[in-house]
Formats: sequence, structure tokens, C-alpha cells
Amino acid sequence: MSGTDKAKNKAQDLGGKAKEAVGKVTGDKSTQNEGKNDQSKSNLKDAGEKVKDAFKK
Repeated sequence: MSGTDKAKNKAQDLGGKAKEAVGKVTGDKSTQNEGKNDQSKSNLKDAGEKVKDAFKK
């Protein structure tokens, strides 16, 4: 996994955590769910990159 991809995935994960926290504080379930969704996407991208790296070796 390249450093750029790792940084983008981490940024998406942190953004998702922030959205989730804002949603909890404001009581906005939609924003909270968006944050969880962003975190899930980030985790899936990380997993995909790890699989690609495993096959490169």
C-alpha cells in the first residue's frame, strides 16, 4: 500500500469519526450514520490494499 493511499484512508476514517461524533452531539442520526459509513468505506479500502500487497509478494 502506498503512503498516499494509506493517508487518504486514514483521513476518511478520521473524518467519519468526526461526523459520527457531531451527529451524536447534535442528535442528528443522518450525520452519525454518514460518519459510520465513511469509516466502513475506509476499512474496506484498507483491506483491499492489504490483499493487493499480499499478492504482489
